Amino acid sequence: MATTAKTSATTAATQTRSRYPGVVLAVFGVYSVALGLFMLLAPGPFYDTIGAFGTRNDHYIFDNASFELPLGLMMLAAFQWPSWRVPTLAFATAHWALHSLSHLIDTDHAAGNWVGWLEAGGLVLTTVLLAIALRTSISDDKTGEP
Repeated sequence: MATTAKTSATTAATQTRSRYPGVVLAVFGVYSVALGLFMLLAPGPFYDTIGAFGTRNDHYIFDNASFELPLGLMMLAAFQWPSWRVPTLAFATAHWALHSLSHLIDTDHAAGNWVGWLEAGGLVLTTVLLAIALRTSISDDKTGEP
């Protein structure tokens, strides 16, 4: 009886772990698509609420949107096609790590330095969540999990 309970607990933990990358891909995919569309369709409000670092430059906001939107679409595709998960999560983790570094170097947000540090902290946390999903996906690939 104890062996059966232990096996059931291990199976449940494995299934939960294996679902984690899919959840991360879905959540951050939707977030990236929404953020990219926000930048494309409303650069002024985007700058005023999120991107108030330095002087407003719509060209750079559109450039960032042209990256963020396809990244989100790629993450949503990887949710559907498991063979895309490791490369997509590796790319997304690298993106968020570099974005985090940028915010750790420049915390001078127009709403105050504390907002810059808060954004940097959120980006670092996001990078960690993506890295965990990446590691889980790599492990799932090795064990043949979906």
